[in-house]
Amino acid sequence: MLMTSARSRHEYHVSVTKLNYNPAQKTLEISLRAYTDDLEKGLSLANGNRRFVLRNDDQNNPFVEQYLRKHFILADPGRKLKPFQYIGKEEEADVTWLYLEVPFSGDPAGWVLKHDLLMEVFDDQVNMVNAKWGEDRKTYLFKKDKPVQAL
Repeated sequence: MLMTSARSRHEYHVSVTKLNYNPAQKTLEISLRAYTDDLEKGLSLANGNRRFVLRNDDQNNPFVEQYLRKHFILADPGRKLKPFQYIGKEEEADVTWLYLEVPFSGDPAGWVLKHDLLMEVFDDQVNMVNAKWGEDRKTYLFKKDKPVQAL
């Protein structure tokens, strides 16, 4: 019996991240969506070419969190790093959702985000970030030549 992968091939390398400020909790809620096969390649490259298969019930969360801490970095206006809390991941069809939270209050002006997820794997990787603070919405595109941006 011939087995085929449920994951479809794609010609674009893109992730989509939602940053949503929750004023009641004083947190920045972050949902990051990446193609699962791309994320597996990134994890493999970062871990000596070890093979990764991401599933909802796998034991890979420590590797995913370590990879994110290297490639998704938020700093306040004083350039102090603001570490996130890794909540977990969820596989959905051919993508994996990654969930993070960062303690946050006030205005995002002056904050800086480095988002070079998978850029070491794919030269054409684009990481789109949709940020929402109350009624204010902004979209940022992170590319290999622009992996760090002010929010």
